[in-house]
This record gives sequence, structure tokens and C-alpha cells, in this order.
Amino acid sequence: MAEAPERWTQATVYDDMWVDPDDDPRNSDGVSPDGELPTLQQYLGDYRLTLLMKCAELDAEQLARRSVPPSTMSLLGLVRHLAEVERDWRTWVLPGSETKLYGPRDADFDGAVADPAVVETAFADLEREQLATDALLLSHTDLGERVGPQGIAIRELWVHRIEEYARHCGHADLLRERVDGRVGQ
Repeated sequence: MAEAPERWTQATVYDDMWVDPDDDPRNSDGVSPDGELPTLQQYLGDYRLTLLMKCAELDAEQLARRSVPPSTMSLLGLVRHLAEVERDWRTWVLPGSETKLYGPRDADFDGAVADPAVVETAFADLEREQLATDALLLSHTDLGERVGPQGIAIRELWVHRIEEYARHCGHADLLRERVDGRVGQ
């Protein structure tokens, strides 16, 4: 395995932060949003932005780099995986409505190769799938409404999405640090 990069950060105020708090686009002034749905949307939005921040300023090779063999996990694989699961969550509401984006199990990670076209497609897929899932869930105004054959609550789908992004942002922290030493909060 290649030598580990030296740890570094762009933050100047706190040496263990990704960026200084005043420069962090996830920080907002004022009070938290009123209401359950706006709160869920803010948390999901912040995790989505965190993932993009972890991928910023990296080339195709760095995004596709698998840092802990034999794992196939990479930053690019995470982007593709999250696009795939955004699509999959829609099938929980409308069974059979979607097909796999990248193919059978683990194709999202296996196909995350160091090709600029693959990178461009992955980020476009993620944005498109996020918008489609957001639109579907927002069409159900009652967060307690139960949908699909399993009777899952719309609220649970919002919370599950937050959990999925939070989990993978933790992976992204470690993957990014292994790529170039950048640490993050």
C-alpha cells in the first residue's frame, strides 16, 4: 500500500475541522427551521453537501481510489451507491417502478473506475435521483402516511435517507483522509 499522506486541513481556526466555521456552507445563522419536514430536509441537505465537500477538488483517479483492500469502497463508489439507493427508495413507495442504475449487487462500487466520464455521470446520476426521490416524498404531505406493500411511513423514508448519508459521510471522512490527508469534521 502506498505511503499514507500527511494529515492536513484548510481550516485555520481549528486544526481538526474541514473548513473554518465561518466558511462552512452547512452552517446557518439564526434558529433551526420550524417544523418536522424542514428539519429533516436541512439534515439531509447538510449530509448531501458534506459528501460533495469530501469529493471536491479530487481527480477521477483519487475519487476511484480504494483505500482498504479488499474493500471496493471509494468516494466515487459512494456517490454511485447513494444514487442507486435514492432510486431504490422510490420502489418502497411505488414497487417495481425503477430498475437498477448500475446493475446487480455491488455494481455501484465495482464500476467506480478512474474515468472522468464515469465521474461526470455518477454526479449527474446522484443529482437526478435525489431530485426524483425528493419530489416523490414531497408529494406525500402527511409524514405519517404509510405507503407501499410494507406500509412504511413517509417520515421513516426521510429519516432512513439521513441515516444512510450520515453513515457514508463517515466512510467519506476516512476515504478522503487516505487519499490526500485532508481531515474533516
